[in-house]
Amino acid sequence: MGRGHRYRCECKASTNPPPTTTGQYLFTTRDTMAETGTLHDAFIDELRDTYDAEKQLTKALVKLAKASSNPKLREAFESHLEETQGQIERLEQVFESLDEKVRGKHCDGIAGIIEEGKSIMEEDFDDTTMDACLIAAGQRAEHYEMAAYGTLVAWAQAMGHGEAAKLLQQNLDEEKAADKKLSGLAEGGINQGAADAAHSEEEEEPVGAAPGGARKSARKSGRR
Repeated sequence: MGRGHRYRCECKASTNPPPTTTGQYLFTTRDTMAETGTLHDAFIDELRDTYDAEKQLTKALVKLAKASSNPKLREAFESHLEETQGQIERLEQVFESLDEKVRGKHCDGIAGIIEEGKSIMEEDFDDTTMDACLIAAGQRAEHYEMAAYGTLVAWAQAMGHGEAAKLLQQNLDEEKAADKKLSGLAEGGINQGAADAAHSEEEEEPVGAAPGGARKSARKSGRR
């Protein structure tokens, strides 16, 4: 009898963990759940990233415009600079509509794209080739922003943030229009002009270059 009694007590003890262990487990689980982020958190993080990206681009677009030889290309960059300033204002309205503080978070992605653009402007290209490369640099930035705004619009709609989605959609539409304009300039003569200059055996002004001649065509003749 004594041995059987001890057996029953041991079984009972083995199926009931100490209260302190159970309490610690519940506390850890609740604490972890409280720290888990939501789609709203991801949305605000992306919004701040995009806000900073637009701020960085206001400076980059000025440099792209100054480096352009083609008047229409220069005008395209200057026009988009004005749009970008308006986009920043819309983003601030989105923050306000969500009762969030207007604050940016450094956008490493656009910073890298801008750095690539700066490297391009330091190259020793003829005028038309430089314009073609500036278009490529500009479109890298546009595609990055289009992806960001597309995500923001989709998330805003999913969470029922109608006003925010509308404002973000306006920015997305402007980015798409700017990208289309750059494609039109590239396909409308700048790319072909750069291609003709690359294969020409004579030193002549590249087709589509700004009046006044290519600033570096003579130095480029040895690289053709």
